[in-house]
Amino acid sequence: MTTKLDKVLYTAHAHTTGGRDGQSKSDDGRLDVTLSSPGTAGTGTNPEQLFAAGYSACFIGAMKAVAGMQKITLPADLAIDASVDLGKIPNGYGIAARLDISLPGMERAAAQALIDAAHQVCPYSNATRGNIDVTLTLK
Repeated sequence: MTTKLDKVLYTAHAHTTGGRDGQSKSDDGRLDVTLSSPGTAGTGTNPEQLFAAGYSACFIGAMKAVAGMQKITLPADLAIDASVDLGKIPNGYGIAARLDISLPGMERAAAQALIDAAHQVCPYSNATRGNIDVTLTLK
């Protein structure tokens, strides 16, 4: 099932050359990265690292949005350790994602409820739901 956007709030643009061993730049100049294939001697990042950074940052934003709506104070030192696996699937390659979420000082049931609500709000969670294996773990 495809979900259409009711209203576009922002559009990101990137120009990439060379694929996994290339360069990617945003049109506003804020992103300018060298890319290297995972496991090689290259000095650049890779799409899986970028996805891990993007998903974890977006999920924190979703937790902040939910916390704001529910009048919950989040710990200042909240953090996510994100892992994105690249592997073979029957017809090519696929990914899986794990988010290890730290909400120090929050009561466990309240923290889990916040994570569950954020998972419904986060654009990355909505984009990946039903498409890849995503594991959310409260640490």
